[in-house]
Amino acid sequence: MARIKFTTDSAADIPAPLREELDIQVLPFPIAMGDREYSDGFDFTPEEFYDMLLAAPQIPTHAQLNPYLFTEVFEAAYAAGFTDLIHTSINSKGSATCSNAFQARGDFYRDHPEAEGTFRIHIIDALNYTMGYGWAVVQGARMAAGGAAPQEVADFIQDWVDHVRVIFAPLDLRFAKKSGRVSAAAAFVGEALGLKPVMTFTDGESRILSKVRGEKAVLTRLVELCKSERRPGTPYLMIQGSNVEQSEKLLEACRRELGEEPALCYRIGGVIAINAGPNLVGVIYRT
Repeated sequence: MARIKFTTDSAADIPAPLREELDIQVLPFPIAMGDREYSDGFDFTPEEFYDMLLAAPQIPTHAQLNPYLFTEVFEAAYAAGFTDLIHTSINSKGSATCSNAFQARGDFYRDHPEAEGTFRIHIIDALNYTMGYGWAVVQGARMAAGGAAPQEVADFIQDWVDHVRVIFAPLDLRFAKKSGRVSAAAAFVGEALGLKPVMTFTDGESRILSKVRGEKAVLTRLVELCKSERRPGTPYLMIQGSNVEQSEKLLEACRRELGEEPALCYRIGGVIAINAGPNLVGVIYRT
């Protein structure tokens, strides 16, 4: 009988209650802030981190997850008798973490050639961020709990990340410009004119979909895109950060224009907040 282990990294932003309920192992990115190191998603709540981030004299940094960590995870799952491990990774074009997972898989099978037929390690490159892939892991774990076969689950996760759309608007570009990792946001000009970028990721690369004037227009554009692009009958998720007022307005607009509740409203974690800024809003849906 198949036993599936689900793993991902903390940039997937899976809320703690969901990861605990579904037994999803989330590997935390280490965040260095001053002379202290924190485990993303474990040493603080999102709200606590926003306050820490805004008070920090210098922008915090985060490191990749190294091959040794993945090797430990694979070894433990194999020893525990799992038949399959499905790891869904942060965008390979933004972090070496994904390639480190592939390296560790190769090393594991080199050290355990007998495991190739009995312990399958599936690694999926999300080419995206936040619950753009976190939601697929959550749904995959639910499928497995309902008896779905490992390959069926892996195929579902791959299909979701191949078709997911993460659209967001950083309402304050200070952190994106300092970090530089969201290149389209870092290069954006127009704040002095009151312009805000509405952004997405395509094949792992950030790009600007629209430039709109003012926060009200941002919300309108996010809802328009979701309404026009979302595949009928599929869920949508609300991305929230530190801006409670704009998040509530976007939720109201989505309810009104889409005629249904989001499947989940959640707050971005530390890694996403460092690179996109805590003051953002967004929507995730399947095209």
